[in-house]
Amino acid sequence: MLSLLLVSALAIAAGGLLDRSFRPLAGKQAVNLASAYRGDVLLVVNTASKCGYTPQFEALEALHAKYRRNGFAVLGFPSGDFKAQEFDDEKQIQEFCTLTYGVKFPMFEKVHVVGDDATPLYRDLAKAAGQAPQWNFHKYLIGRDGRLVASFGSKTKPDDPQVVAAIEQALAAPRAKAR
Repeated sequence: MLSLLLVSALAIAAGGLLDRSFRPLAGKQAVNLASAYRGDVLLVVNTASKCGYTPQFEALEALHAKYRRNGFAVLGFPSGDFKAQEFDDEKQIQEFCTLTYGVKFPMFEKVHVVGDDATPLYRDLAKAAGQAPQWNFHKYLIGRDGRLVASFGSKTKPDDPQVVAAIEQALAAPRAKAR
């Protein structure tokens, strides 16, 4: 157990938070986040379609559209961990996000973000931040080096000046050279 924790800690220290693969929402072929988003600034968000914070999808999409040319992406991970506020069917989640909020940023498979069933990505994000999501729409900002930069709770809106400033500061960092 200790060696597993040490390996996990070393992976986090080496920027390995993103060395995970997830299927796009309602998709079949898994995407390795480290390969697909290497050198980008990412805002990782656990989403839910039936939550009081669901209107944050609009601001998340606006951030994604505004900064994507600069190497930024919002990555959405639907989760029903909090009062089952997410649809069970991924196709239904996809249709809701697209038709209701015009979401174009990458959305991935439905996952668990807290507890024993949390995906390794969310376990490592919680460990790096010192806090697991307390509700839907928790935001983790990951820098170009693949390391956690900041964590924002559900009540903090995506377009909050504090979030925008952190994104812009992270985008100002030079891109890592290709390996």
